[in-house]
Amino acid sequence: MESALWSGAWREQAVARLGQEWDIVIIGGGITGAGILLEASRRGLKALLVEQRDFAWGTSSRSSKLVHGGLRYVREGKLLLTRDSVQERQNLMREAAGLVDAQSFAFADYRGRKPGRWLFSLGLVIYDLMAGQRARHYYPADEFLMLAPHIGRNGLNGGLCYADAKTDDARLVLRVLQEAQSAGGVAINYMAARRLLRKDGKVGGVELDDAVGGDLHRISAKVVISATGAWADGLRGQQGAAPKLRPLRGSHLVLPAWRLPVAQAISLMHPSDGRPVFVFPWEGATLVGTTDVDHAADLRQEASITAEEVDYLMAALAYQFPQAQLTPDDILATYAGVRPVIDTGQSDPSKEGRDHAVWLEHGLLTVTGGKLTTFRLIALDALKHVAPLLPHWRDKLQRMPIFGPAPALPADVALTTQQRQRLQGRYGRHACALLAAAQPGELETIAGSETLWVELRWAARSEAVLHLEDLLLRRTRLGLLLRGGGAAILPRLRAICQPELGWSDARWESEQAAYLRLWQQHYSLPPDVQSKR
Repeated sequence: MESALWSGAWREQAVARLGQEWDIVIIGGGITGAGILLEASRRGLKALLVEQRDFAWGTSSRSSKLVHGGLRYVREGKLLLTRDSVQERQNLMREAAGLVDAQSFAFADYRGRKPGRWLFSLGLVIYDLMAGQRARHYYPADEFLMLAPHIGRNGLNGGLCYADAKTDDARLVLRVLQEAQSAGGVAINYMAARRLLRKDGKVGGVELDDAVGGDLHRISAKVVISATGAWADGLRGQQGAAPKLRPLRGSHLVLPAWRLPVAQAISLMHPSDGRPVFVFPWEGATLVGTTDVDHAADLRQEASITAEEVDYLMAALAYQFPQAQLTPDDILATYAGVRPVIDTGQSDPSKEGRDHAVWLEHGLLTVTGGKLTTFRLIALDALKHVAPLLPHWRDKLQRMPIFGPAPALPADVALTTQQRQRLQGRYGRHACALLAAAQPGELETIAGSETLWVELRWAARSEAVLHLEDLLLRRTRLGLLLRGGGAAILPRLRAICQPELGWSDARWESEQAAYLRLWQQHYSLPPDVQSKR
């Protein structure tokens, strides 16, 4: 599939190729699977990726949106992990500006609060040395309040500022997948791996269930890689392997930017347990996160925030921003993701390690855990482990640029510098074609977001949208940014996207009803919080 886009009859063409012999079949369409597909395809391997739901449906669209080196790893003495994360952060900011962008963080220093100025400063010294920069500064109270005017003032000594980065995690997955397809890889969503197939006692393929066509496909592959994150024990269980994962839920709140305006990201330690909580500007709104609790619910269902988690995050906001007097009525949306964490038996979930793990069991390679920031290093590690199973293939697995350069956009298009960079970062080589697709008025920004109307048209036309939730929760993030999941814009959205998708009126009505029901159940406030409003 030469095209880097999912356009026209892309799915039929991809399904027609399933019967060929594959070097690698990757199960899981999150950032880890996307990274493996890219690194395998560009190194000459015939690679297929399948995802049982939508691309980035799981953890990779529900993260805290941070591309960071991990200050917590400095405190834990994991300096090599911190170094790798910081270097990868710098690479992504350079190669995908507009998709991965710098974000300044402010940490207030209060009398009697941990970790205190000097301990925190020591960690930042190491952080900056690894990045080859000096991005930390300490400000006295009066100057710090100019940077973070809404924080509490009682006992404020001053504050530290340091640099990290943020992204749109689902769009990062999409761009990596598109780069992989341009290198010859194949990626298909709504194609579930139901059963591992064995040959000579080892995994030699997989049986796929096509949620669109309804057909079963038996796929032969030299190597099968499970990059299914928190869901990895499911396939491992088919091998008789004991569970190793401890699913942990991280939940978030999205607030209107006007209700809690922050130019800096604010980092604080929660008053009840000392866990870090972040508040930062994201896509035209303000994002608050995160919790870290055991997730006992069925992994086949969407994760949702609980009333206890809402209370926990609201308590952090009241502690850090007492003058704002925020209430649950201010919340636009919520979302929750399940982290794939290796279970070591810690009583405190936050003390479980976040390193990635690779297990080769009877021909099935499982790769799970790790950080969004280091997806490229995780992919290279996975390929290193499967190299002995591919005797015809040799590669030094050296790091290459992740993204190709994005072309300059037409100078006569009325866009701000920030909008130009944003489109180039998100759409890469396809940004010019996206602009060419715009109809009158579609280069305007959708109120309450940084999204242009034409991005909806482009996603519907060229980005494998099979359900309305794909469009509003992952190709764009309007379902998180607009009140009611964007219900107010659905008439105009329909006028733009229904012809591009080729859906009948009945199909559109069905999709819209399903999306609004899904949003109410999993992206709104929990019912017991709503009943108190």
